[in-house]
Amino acid sequence: MKKNSFSRRSFFSNGVLGVTGAMVASTFEGLAHSMEATPKSSSPADLKITDVKCGFIRGEHSLFVKIYTNQDIVGHGQGVDGVYGTYYVVGHIAKRHLIGTNPLNVNRLQEEIRRGGLFKGAQAGMYVCVMTALETALWDLAGKALGLPVYQLLGGKFRDKIRVYCDTAGSRLDPDEMGRRAKEDVDKYGFTAVKFDIDDRGDPNKLDAYNWSVSIPELERMENQIAAVREAVGPHIDICVDCHGRFDEVSGMKIAKALEPYNLMWLEEPVPAEVPESYARIRQSTTTPICGGENWYLTHGFRHPLEIGAVDVIMPDLQKCGGLGEGLRIANMSNTYNVPFAPHMVASYLGAMSSAHVCAAVPNFLILEWQIYFHENKMYEEIVNYDGPMLTDDGHIPLRDVPGIGVEINEEAMRKYAVPDVPFFE
Repeated sequence: MKKNSFSRRSFFSNGVLGVTGAMVASTFEGLAHSMEATPKSSSPADLKITDVKCGFIRGEHSLFVKIYTNQDIVGHGQGVDGVYGTYYVVGHIAKRHLIGTNPLNVNRLQEEIRRGGLFKGAQAGMYVCVMTALETALWDLAGKALGLPVYQLLGGKFRDKIRVYCDTAGSRLDPDEMGRRAKEDVDKYGFTAVKFDIDDRGDPNKLDAYNWSVSIPELERMENQIAAVREAVGPHIDICVDCHGRFDEVSGMKIAKALEPYNLMWLEEPVPAEVPESYARIRQSTTTPICGGENWYLTHGFRHPLEIGAVDVIMPDLQKCGGLGEGLRIANMSNTYNVPFAPHMVASYLGAMSSAHVCAAVPNFLILEWQIYFHENKMYEEIVNYDGPMLTDDGHIPLRDVPGIGVEINEEAMRKYAVPDVPFFE
Protein backbone atom coordinates (compact mmCIF):
# COMPACT_ATOMS: atom_id res chain seq x y z
CA MET A 1 0.00 0.00 0.00
CA LYS A 2 1.30 3.41 -0.95
CA LYS A 3 -0.12 6.20 1.16
CA ASN A 4 -0.63 9.72 -0.10
CA SER A 5 -0.11 12.43 2.51
CA PHE A 6 -2.39 15.47 2.42
CA SER A 7 -1.30 18.71 4.17
CA ARG A 8 -3.82 20.30 6.48
CA ARG A 9 -4.34 23.77 7.89
CA SER A 10 -6.78 25.15 10.38
CA PHE A 11 -9.79 26.86 8.81
CA PHE A 12 -10.45 28.90 11.93
CA SER A 13 -7.84 29.84 14.52
CA ASN A 14 -8.30 27.98 17.79
CA GLY A 15 -9.96 29.83 20.62
CA VAL A 16 -10.91 32.91 18.61
CA LEU A 17 -14.53 32.14 17.78
CA GLY A 18 -15.67 30.54 21.04
CA VAL A 19 -18.05 27.57 21.26
CA THR A 20 -20.25 28.60 18.33
CA GLY A 21 -17.23 29.30 16.19
CA ALA A 22 -15.73 25.96 17.11
CA MET A 23 -18.89 24.23 15.95
CA VAL A 24 -18.79 26.11 12.65
CA ALA A 25 -15.10 25.35 12.33
CA SER A 26 -15.76 21.65 12.77
CA THR A 27 -18.52 21.75 10.16
CA PHE A 28 -16.40 23.52 7.57
CA GLU A 29 -13.01 22.01 8.30
CA GLY A 30 -13.38 19.35 5.61
CA LEU A 31 -14.64 21.88 3.07
CA ALA A 32 -11.75 24.22 3.81
CA HIS A 33 -9.24 21.43 3.45
CA SER A 34 -10.78 20.43 0.13
CA MET A 35 -10.70 24.02 -1.12
CA GLU A 36 -7.00 24.17 -0.26
CA ALA A 37 -6.41 21.16 -2.48
CA THR A 38 -8.38 22.53 -5.45
CA PRO A 39 -6.31 22.88 -8.65
CA LYS A 40 -5.76 26.56 -9.41
CA SER A 41 -4.12 26.21 -12.85
CA SER A 42 -7.22 27.08 -14.91
CA SER A 43 -10.98 27.36 -14.73
CA PRO A 44 -13.09 24.23 -14.30
CA ALA A 45 -15.16 25.52 -17.23
CA ASP A 46 -12.13 24.93 -19.46
CA LEU A 47 -11.68 21.33 -18.30
CA LYS A 48 -11.86 18.78 -21.13
CA ILE A 49 -11.49 15.00 -21.30
CA THR A 50 -8.53 14.04 -23.47
CA ASP A 51 -8.28 10.28 -23.07
CA VAL A 52 -9.73 7.21 -21.36
CA LYS A 53 -7.68 4.09 -20.53
CA CYS A 54 -8.48 0.87 -18.73
CA GLY A 55 -7.08 -2.35 -17.28
CA PHE A 56 -8.44 -5.64 -15.98
CA ILE A 57 -7.56 -7.99 -13.13
CA ARG A 58 -9.12 -11.10 -11.53
CA GLY A 59 -9.67 -12.82 -14.86
CA GLU A 60 -11.53 -9.74 -16.18
CA HIS A 61 -13.93 -9.72 -13.23
CA SER A 62 -12.72 -6.21 -12.36
CA LEU A 63 -12.44 -3.28 -14.77
CA PHE A 64 -10.45 -0.20 -13.74
CA VAL A 65 -10.63 3.03 -15.74
CA LYS A 66 -8.78 6.32 -15.77
CA ILE A 67 -10.19 9.46 -17.39
CA TYR A 68 -7.53 12.03 -18.35
CA THR A 69 -7.96 15.77 -18.89
CA ASN A 70 -6.20 18.81 -20.36
CA GLN A 71 -5.43 20.01 -16.82
CA ASP A 72 -3.66 16.80 -15.74
CA ILE A 73 -6.51 15.88 -13.39
CA VAL A 74 -7.30 12.17 -13.61
CA GLY A 75 -10.47 10.39 -12.51
CA HIS A 76 -10.44 6.77 -11.29
CA GLY A 77 -13.29 4.26 -11.35
CA GLN A 78 -14.11 0.54 -11.16
CA GLY A 79 -16.75 -1.79 -12.57
CA VAL A 80 -17.28 -5.49 -11.76
CA ASP A 81 -18.99 -8.69 -12.89
CA GLY A 82 -20.40 -7.86 -16.34
CA VAL A 83 -17.16 -6.40 -17.68
CA TYR A 84 -15.54 -9.46 -19.25
CA GLY A 85 -14.15 -8.73 -22.71
CA THR A 86 -15.14 -5.05 -22.61
CA TYR A 87 -11.82 -3.35 -23.41
CA TYR A 88 -13.17 -2.11 -26.73
CA VAL A 89 -16.55 -1.23 -25.24
CA VAL A 90 -14.74 1.24 -22.98
CA GLY A 91 -13.01 2.74 -26.02
CA HIS A 92 -16.23 2.90 -28.01
CA ILE A 93 -18.11 4.77 -25.26
CA ALA A 94 -15.17 7.09 -24.61
CA LYS A 95 -14.84 8.14 -28.26
CA ARG A 96 -18.57 8.64 -28.80
CA HIS A 97 -19.55 10.28 -25.53
CA LEU A 98 -16.59 11.48 -23.44
CA ILE A 99 -13.53 12.70 -25.37
CA GLY A 100 -13.62 16.48 -25.73
CA THR A 101 -16.38 17.02 -23.17
CA ASN A 102 -16.32 18.74 -19.79
CA PRO A 103 -16.31 15.98 -17.13
CA LEU A 104 -18.09 18.16 -14.58
CA ASN A 105 -21.42 17.45 -16.29
CA VAL A 106 -21.52 14.00 -14.72
CA ASN A 107 -25.26 13.35 -14.85
CA ARG A 108 -25.58 14.61 -18.40
CA LEU A 109 -22.66 12.47 -19.61
CA GLN A 110 -24.09 9.39 -17.90
CA GLU A 111 -27.42 10.04 -19.60
CA GLU A 112 -25.67 10.53 -22.95
CA ILE A 113 -23.94 7.17 -22.51
CA ARG A 114 -27.17 5.45 -21.47
CA ARG A 115 -29.30 6.90 -24.26
CA GLY A 116 -26.53 6.24 -26.76
CA GLY A 117 -26.67 2.57 -25.81
CA LEU A 118 -30.42 1.96 -25.94
CA PHE A 119 -29.92 -0.51 -28.80
CA LYS A 120 -26.59 -1.78 -27.46
CA GLY A 121 -27.77 -3.27 -24.17
CA ALA A 122 -28.04 -0.16 -21.98
CA GLN A 123 -31.01 -1.55 -20.06
CA ALA A 124 -28.91 -3.91 -17.92
CA GLY A 125 -25.81 -6.07 -17.84
CA MET A 126 -22.48 -5.51 -19.56
CA TYR A 127 -23.06 -2.07 -21.06
CA VAL A 128 -24.32 -0.72 -17.73
CA CYS A 129 -21.37 -2.24 -15.84
CA VAL A 130 -18.91 -0.44 -18.12
CA MET A 131 -20.90 2.78 -17.87
CA THR A 132 -20.72 2.43 -14.08
CA ALA A 133 -16.91 2.41 -14.05
CA LEU A 134 -16.79 5.48 -16.30
CA GLU A 135 -19.45 7.36 -14.33
CA THR A 136 -17.57 6.70 -11.09
CA ALA A 137 -14.36 8.07 -12.61
CA LEU A 138 -16.26 11.20 -13.67
CA TRP A 139 -17.36 11.83 -10.07
CA ASP A 140 -13.77 11.35 -8.88
CA LEU A 141 -12.56 13.78 -11.53
CA ALA A 142 -15.24 16.36 -10.72
CA GLY A 143 -14.41 16.19 -7.03
CA LYS A 144 -10.73 16.75 -7.71
CA ALA A 145 -11.41 19.63 -10.09
CA LEU A 146 -13.69 21.38 -7.60
CA GLY A 147 -11.72 20.43 -4.47
CA LEU A 148 -14.61 18.52 -2.88
CA PRO A 149 -15.17 14.96 -1.68
CA VAL A 150 -17.67 13.08 -3.84
CA TYR A 151 -20.17 12.87 -0.96
CA GLN A 152 -20.27 16.69 -0.95
CA LEU A 153 -21.11 16.72 -4.65
CA LEU A 154 -23.90 14.23 -3.93
CA GLY A 155 -25.50 16.63 -1.46
CA GLY A 156 -23.43 16.28 1.70
CA LYS A 157 -23.11 13.62 4.36
CA PHE A 158 -25.41 12.18 7.00
CA ARG A 159 -22.56 10.33 8.74
CA ASP A 160 -18.77 10.43 9.12
CA LYS A 161 -18.04 6.71 8.89
CA ILE A 162 -19.68 3.82 7.08
CA ARG A 163 -20.61 0.62 8.88
CA VAL A 164 -19.67 -2.57 7.02
CA TYR A 165 -20.34 -6.28 7.37
CA CYS A 166 -17.67 -8.86 6.57
CA ASP A 167 -18.46 -11.41 3.87
CA THR A 168 -16.49 -14.53 4.77
CA ALA A 169 -18.16 -16.85 2.19
CA GLY A 170 -17.84 -20.46 3.40
CA SER A 171 -20.81 -22.50 2.15
CA ARG A 172 -18.72 -25.71 2.38
CA LEU A 173 -17.42 -25.06 5.87
CA ASP A 174 -18.27 -27.32 8.78
CA PRO A 175 -20.52 -25.54 11.29
CA ASP A 176 -17.75 -25.29 13.90
CA GLU A 177 -15.35 -23.71 11.40
CA MET A 178 -17.99 -21.28 10.21
CA GLY A 179 -18.60 -20.27 13.81
CA ARG A 180 -14.88 -19.88 14.44
CA ARG A 181 -14.47 -17.60 11.43
CA ALA A 182 -17.45 -15.52 12.45
CA LYS A 183 -16.01 -14.98 15.91
CA GLU A 184 -12.63 -14.09 14.39
CA ASP A 185 -14.30 -11.46 12.19
CA VAL A 186 -15.78 -9.89 15.30
CA ASP A 187 -12.86 -10.23 17.71
CA LYS A 188 -9.93 -9.60 15.38
CA TYR A 189 -11.33 -6.94 13.04
CA GLY A 190 -14.10 -5.34 15.07
CA PHE A 191 -17.01 -6.11 12.73
CA THR A 192 -20.50 -5.82 14.16
CA ALA A 193 -22.05 -7.85 11.31
CA VAL A 194 -20.96 -10.88 9.30
CA LYS A 195 -22.19 -12.71 6.20
CA PHE A 196 -21.89 -16.32 5.07
CA ASP A 197 -22.94 -18.19 1.94
CA ILE A 198 -25.10 -21.28 2.37
CA ASP A 199 -25.75 -22.28 -1.26
CA ASP A 200 -23.45 -25.01 -2.55
CA ARG A 201 -23.87 -26.50 -6.01
CA GLY A 202 -21.37 -29.19 -5.04
CA ASP A 203 -23.32 -30.33 -1.97
CA PRO A 204 -23.62 -34.15 -2.31
CA ASN A 205 -27.11 -33.92 -0.84
CA LYS A 206 -28.44 -31.82 -3.72
CA LEU A 207 -31.04 -33.54 -5.88
CA ASP A 208 -28.81 -32.76 -8.87
CA ALA A 209 -26.62 -29.93 -10.13
CA TYR A 210 -29.45 -28.18 -11.97
CA ASN A 211 -32.45 -28.67 -9.71
CA TRP A 212 -33.02 -25.60 -7.52
CA SER A 213 -35.11 -27.34 -4.89
CA VAL A 214 -33.54 -27.67 -1.45
CA SER A 215 -33.26 -31.19 -0.04
CA ILE A 216 -33.89 -32.00 3.63
CA PRO A 217 -30.20 -32.78 4.31
CA GLU A 218 -29.18 -29.52 2.60
CA LEU A 219 -31.57 -27.58 4.77
CA GLU A 220 -30.24 -29.31 7.90
CA ARG A 221 -26.68 -28.40 6.89
CA MET A 222 -27.65 -24.74 6.40
CA GLU A 223 -29.43 -24.54 9.72
CA ASN A 224 -26.53 -26.19 11.57
CA GLN A 225 -24.07 -23.74 10.02
CA ILE A 226 -26.03 -20.60 10.94
CA ALA A 227 -26.83 -21.96 14.40
CA ALA A 228 -23.08 -22.31 14.97
CA VAL A 229 -22.47 -18.76 13.78
CA ARG A 230 -25.12 -17.36 16.11
CA GLU A 231 -23.75 -19.31 19.06
CA ALA A 232 -20.21 -18.10 18.29
CA VAL A 233 -20.98 -14.38 17.96
CA GLY A 234 -23.76 -14.08 20.52
CA PRO A 235 -27.10 -12.28 20.26
CA HIS A 236 -25.89 -8.76 19.46
CA ILE A 237 -23.96 -9.29 16.21
CA ASP A 238 -25.90 -9.09 12.95
CA ILE A 239 -25.79 -12.13 10.65
CA CYS A 240 -26.50 -12.01 6.92
CA VAL A 241 -26.98 -15.16 4.82
CA ASP A 242 -26.53 -15.35 1.04
CA CYS A 243 -28.18 -17.87 -1.33
CA HIS A 244 -26.94 -16.27 -4.61
CA GLY A 245 -30.37 -16.69 -6.20
CA ARG A 246 -29.94 -20.45 -6.52
CA PHE A 247 -33.23 -21.79 -5.20
CA ASP A 248 -36.83 -22.00 -6.35
CA GLU A 249 -39.62 -20.18 -4.57
CA VAL A 250 -40.82 -22.92 -2.24
CA SER A 251 -37.22 -23.68 -1.26
CA GLY A 252 -36.67 -20.01 -0.51
CA MET A 253 -39.67 -20.16 1.81
CA LYS A 254 -38.31 -23.26 3.56
CA ILE A 255 -34.86 -21.72 4.06
CA ALA A 256 -36.28 -18.42 5.37
CA LYS A 257 -38.55 -20.28 7.79
CA ALA A 258 -35.77 -22.61 9.01
CA LEU A 259 -33.51 -19.63 9.80
CA GLU A 260 -36.10 -17.58 11.69
CA PRO A 261 -34.78 -18.61 15.15
CA TYR A 262 -31.40 -17.00 14.43
CA ASN A 263 -32.65 -13.40 14.05
CA LEU A 264 -30.91 -12.69 10.74
CA MET A 265 -30.24 -9.21 9.47
CA TRP A 266 -31.42 -10.65 6.15
CA LEU A 267 -31.63 -13.63 3.82
CA GLU A 268 -30.07 -12.51 0.55
CA GLU A 269 -31.28 -13.49 -2.91
CA PRO A 270 -33.09 -16.72 -2.05
CA VAL A 271 -34.37 -16.90 -5.65
CA PRO A 272 -33.19 -15.56 -9.04
CA ALA A 273 -33.32 -11.81 -9.57
CA GLU A 274 -35.60 -12.23 -12.59
CA VAL A 275 -38.63 -13.08 -10.41
CA PRO A 276 -39.25 -10.24 -7.92
CA GLU A 277 -42.77 -11.59 -7.42
CA SER A 278 -41.21 -14.67 -5.79
CA TYR A 279 -39.27 -12.41 -3.46
CA ALA A 280 -42.52 -10.74 -2.44
CA ARG A 281 -44.27 -14.04 -1.72
CA ILE A 282 -41.29 -15.37 0.27
CA ARG A 283 -41.21 -12.12 2.24
CA GLN A 284 -44.88 -12.52 3.13
CA SER A 285 -44.29 -16.08 4.35
CA THR A 286 -41.57 -15.38 6.92
CA THR A 287 -40.30 -13.10 9.67
CA THR A 288 -36.78 -13.36 8.22
CA PRO A 289 -36.00 -10.10 6.36
CA ILE A 290 -35.45 -10.60 2.62
CA CYS A 291 -32.74 -8.72 0.72
CA GLY A 292 -32.10 -8.39 -3.01
CA GLY A 293 -30.86 -6.11 -5.76
CA GLU A 294 -27.25 -6.88 -6.68
CA ASN A 295 -28.47 -8.09 -10.09
CA TRP A 296 -30.97 -5.33 -10.72
CA TYR A 297 -29.76 -2.45 -12.88
CA LEU A 298 -30.46 1.28 -12.99
CA THR A 299 -33.18 3.02 -11.02
CA HIS A 300 -35.76 1.54 -13.40
CA GLY A 301 -34.75 -1.96 -12.32
CA PHE A 302 -35.69 -1.25 -8.70
CA ARG A 303 -39.04 0.42 -9.36
CA HIS A 304 -41.15 -2.72 -9.82
CA PRO A 305 -39.60 -4.69 -6.90
CA LEU A 306 -40.23 -1.72 -4.59
CA GLU A 307 -43.77 -1.25 -5.87
CA ILE A 308 -44.73 -4.87 -5.11
CA GLY A 309 -42.92 -5.03 -1.75
CA ALA A 310 -40.39 -7.62 -2.95
CA VAL A 311 -37.70 -6.95 -0.34
CA ASP A 312 -37.13 -5.61 3.16
CA VAL A 313 -33.66 -4.33 2.21
CA ILE A 314 -32.27 -3.31 -1.20
CA MET A 315 -28.65 -3.96 -2.11
CA PRO A 316 -27.64 -2.44 -5.45
CA ASP A 317 -24.04 -3.06 -6.44
CA LEU A 318 -22.61 0.41 -7.01
CA GLN A 319 -19.89 -0.98 -9.28
CA LYS A 320 -22.45 -2.34 -11.75
CA CYS A 321 -25.91 -0.74 -11.25
CA GLY A 322 -25.18 2.41 -13.29
CA GLY A 323 -22.86 4.47 -11.12
CA LEU A 324 -22.70 6.53 -7.95
CA GLY A 325 -25.33 9.03 -9.07
CA GLU A 326 -27.55 6.11 -10.05
CA GLY A 327 -26.99 4.57 -6.62
CA LEU A 328 -28.07 7.85 -5.03
CA ARG A 329 -31.27 7.83 -7.09
CA ILE A 330 -31.97 4.20 -6.17
CA ALA A 331 -31.45 4.92 -2.47
CA ASN A 332 -33.68 7.98 -2.53
CA MET A 333 -36.43 6.09 -4.36
CA SER A 334 -36.24 3.23 -1.86
CA ASN A 335 -36.47 5.74 0.95
CA THR A 336 -39.91 6.77 -0.30
CA TYR A 337 -40.94 3.12 0.27
CA ASN A 338 -39.33 3.12 3.74
CA VAL A 339 -36.82 0.48 2.60
CA PRO A 340 -33.21 0.60 3.88
CA PHE A 341 -30.22 0.73 1.53
CA ALA A 342 -27.33 -1.75 1.97
CA PRO A 343 -25.08 -1.85 -1.12
CA HIS A 344 -23.47 -5.03 -2.37
CA MET A 345 -19.68 -4.71 -2.84
CA VAL A 346 -17.24 -7.23 -4.36
CA ALA A 347 -14.68 -4.74 -5.65
CA SER A 348 -11.35 -3.27 -4.56
CA TYR A 349 -10.87 -0.55 -1.95
CA LEU A 350 -11.50 1.94 -4.76
CA GLY A 351 -14.95 0.39 -5.17
CA ALA A 352 -15.53 0.23 -1.42
CA MET A 353 -14.68 3.88 -0.91
CA SER A 354 -16.69 4.92 -3.97
CA SER A 355 -19.68 3.15 -2.44
CA ALA A 356 -19.00 4.77 0.93
CA HIS A 357 -19.55 8.24 -0.54
CA VAL A 358 -23.07 7.27 -1.63
CA CYS A 359 -23.74 5.59 1.72
CA ALA A 360 -22.77 8.81 3.47
CA ALA A 361 -25.09 10.91 1.33
CA VAL A 362 -28.43 9.12 1.90
CA PRO A 363 -30.60 8.96 5.04
CA ASN A 364 -31.71 5.31 4.72
CA PHE A 365 -28.24 3.70 4.64
CA LEU A 366 -28.09 0.49 6.68
CA ILE A 367 -24.73 -1.21 6.06
CA LEU A 368 -22.18 -1.80 3.27
CA GLU A 369 -20.56 -5.07 2.23
CA TRP A 370 -16.88 -5.66 2.99
CA GLN A 371 -14.77 -8.64 1.91
CA ILE A 372 -12.47 -10.84 4.00
CA TYR A 373 -10.00 -10.81 1.09
CA PHE A 374 -8.94 -7.29 2.11
CA HIS A 375 -7.32 -8.94 5.14
CA GLU A 376 -6.03 -12.08 3.45
CA ASN A 377 -4.78 -11.07 -0.01
CA LYS A 378 -1.98 -8.50 -0.26
CA MET A 379 -3.01 -7.63 -3.82
CA TYR A 380 -5.82 -5.45 -2.48
CA GLU A 381 -3.36 -3.32 -0.53
CA GLU A 382 -0.97 -3.03 -3.46
CA ILE A 383 -3.26 -2.05 -6.32
CA VAL A 384 -4.53 1.23 -4.83
CA ASN A 385 -3.11 4.39 -3.30
CA TYR A 386 -4.90 5.96 -0.34
CA ASP A 387 -4.35 7.70 2.95
CA GLY A 388 -5.15 4.92 5.47
CA PRO A 389 -6.40 3.20 7.44
CA MET A 390 -8.88 1.17 5.39
CA LEU A 391 -11.08 0.56 8.42
CA THR A 392 -11.58 1.88 11.91
CA ASP A 393 -11.12 -0.46 14.88
CA ASP A 394 -14.88 -0.84 15.18
CA GLY A 395 -15.47 -2.04 11.61
CA HIS A 396 -16.29 1.16 9.72
CA ILE A 397 -14.84 2.84 6.60
CA PRO A 398 -13.71 6.34 7.59
CA LEU A 399 -14.72 9.11 5.22
CA ARG A 400 -11.86 11.36 4.16
CA ASP A 401 -12.02 15.10 3.58
CA VAL A 402 -10.02 14.93 0.35
CA PRO A 403 -11.12 15.84 -3.17
CA GLY A 404 -12.74 13.10 -5.22
CA ILE A 405 -13.10 9.53 -4.00
CA GLY A 406 -9.89 9.49 -1.97
CA VAL A 407 -8.53 6.25 -3.47
CA GLU A 408 -6.60 5.92 -6.71
CA ILE A 409 -5.39 3.08 -8.93
CA ASN A 410 -1.74 2.15 -8.43
CA GLU A 411 -1.16 1.29 -12.06
CA GLU A 412 2.36 -0.09 -11.73
CA ALA A 413 1.50 -2.29 -8.77
CA MET A 414 -1.63 -3.50 -10.54
CA ARG A 415 0.30 -4.39 -13.68
CA LYS A 416 1.62 -7.67 -12.27
CA TYR A 417 -1.98 -8.79 -11.68
CA ALA A 418 -3.18 -7.74 -15.14
CA VAL A 419 -5.06 -10.23 -17.32
CA PRO A 420 -2.66 -11.71 -19.92
CA ASP A 421 -3.18 -10.77 -23.57
CA VAL A 422 -5.57 -7.92 -22.73
CA PRO A 423 -4.33 -4.34 -23.23
CA PHE A 424 -3.47 -2.67 -19.92
CA PHE A 425 -3.96 1.12 -19.72
CA GLU A 426 -2.87 1.50 -23.34
